[in-house]
Amino acid sequence: MQINLISDTITKPSIAMRQAIANADVGDDVFGQDPTVNKLQEMLADMFGMEAALFCPSGTMSNQLAIKVHTSPLDELICDIDSHVYQYETGGYAFNSSIAVNLLQGENGKITADQVSKAVKDVHDWLPISKLVVLENSTNKGGGNYYELSEMKAIAEVCKEKSLKLHLDGARLFNVLVETKDDPREIGKIFDSISICLSKGLGAPAGSVLISGKAEIDQAKRFRKVMGGGMRQAGILAAAGIYALENNIERLKDDNDRAKAVADILSQLSYVDYVMPVKTNIVIFSLKDIASMDFVKTLESKGVISHSFGPTKVRFVTHMHFDDAQLNELERILKELD
Repeated sequence: MQINLISDTITKPSIAMRQAIANADVGDDVFGQDPTVNKLQEMLADMFGMEAALFCPSGTMSNQLAIKVHTSPLDELICDIDSHVYQYETGGYAFNSSIAVNLLQGENGKITADQVSKAVKDVHDWLPISKLVVLENSTNKGGGNYYELSEMKAIAEVCKEKSLKLHLDGARLFNVLVETKDDPREIGKIFDSISICLSKGLGAPAGSVLISGKAEIDQAKRFRKVMGGGMRQAGILAAAGIYALENNIERLKDDNDRAKAVADILSQLSYVDYVMPVKTNIVIFSLKDIASMDFVKTLESKGVISHSFGPTKVRFVTHMHFDDAQLNELERILKELD
């Protein structure tokens, strides 16, 4: 039995999802003529109460399009130092948008309204112009931590006061929503744009959707084209996204619950220094006097695939292919190493 916890991106389409892909009604999306892509876009825009949406190949592209739409060269974005847009998008904010980044040290990936307010720069020729705030929900490097609705509203109030745009990197947003039970339309009221990834816990093979106002999405579509993201019969992929939204949201609670069970197991082991608080489907833990790469290799030799997340940190991510039988086997392996 192999247990793959390296990421929730390793999920594979179910038989039913593959059937939906096979039956997809397709057209040329560059001309706006793919009915399945159009349906997916309309579905997510309506779900979050926003005007329009744009299907993209990846979450990185949807985030980068949002940054491009909301800023001009020599502006800056404000985000937590562990944000995906800073850590894992190859400096795209600089390459694609010619802007600077203002990094804040939050707590487990979350920043506060007060931090944002204090981070906004005065306007001088020698400073970039503060223009955009990016929040990540849930937080990847923050161990799956998430913002409460009240926290996001407070940050939005500061953004309104300071004339800043507010973007949500919602790659794993539905893992959050199954916990908070917040209405997606309440989320949509807070942000100028939202990106939703379909290829993580939701189980689609690829794709992300940027949601925003119509004018912003029209602009984003041009930028998507220049980045090489204009696809033709993309309904084949969009069909998987529609299936995921219709069938795979509520079951994300199972992933979150199993992640919490894994955290409980780890907290009892002598070689584990600490486990970050687990609120969704990401488990990050630190080891005592063991290099993470060595531990990852040991686990791999026993059939468990994981990810080194620093010199002594390891990350597990639960997903639809990690079931109770695998949870029990993982517990046996981890305790055997104690």
